[in-house]
Amino acid sequence: MYFPAAIFIEEGKAYGVALPDIPGCNTAGDTLEEALANVQDAVELALEDVAEKPAPKGLEAYKDDTDYAGAVWALVNVDLGFMDQRSVRVNVSFPAGTLEEIDRAAKGRGLSRSAFLVRAARHEMATM
Repeated sequence: MYFPAAIFIEEGKAYGVALPDIPGCNTAGDTLEEALANVQDAVELALEDVAEKPAPKGLEAYKDDTDYAGAVWALVNVDLGFMDQRSVRVNVSFPAGTLEEIDRAAKGRGLSRSAFLVRAARHEMATM
């Protein structure tokens, strides 16, 4: 989903990015590329305790807003999939020995198989 992003440029300093449709969503970077690359993490932090997905209003909603005077505007693609916490049953296949190892590791950590696999998947995705 594309959200308007206000980009503030301070010559010789950092680039700041704010997403007005997501209260508290601000980030920065030494370069424009770094600042924009930080947007997804900033969104996830800002929406950590929010249940309802925000909807973008569009660039027009902010054209006369003095809070964003001097900003350069862009549309940034934000993935809100992390907000969907529904449990979904899936059918996956593992070698029998691997499944036994998973179950032992999960039990050793006091987790269900599902919780262990979710944790392992999140860990792997974080290192990408």
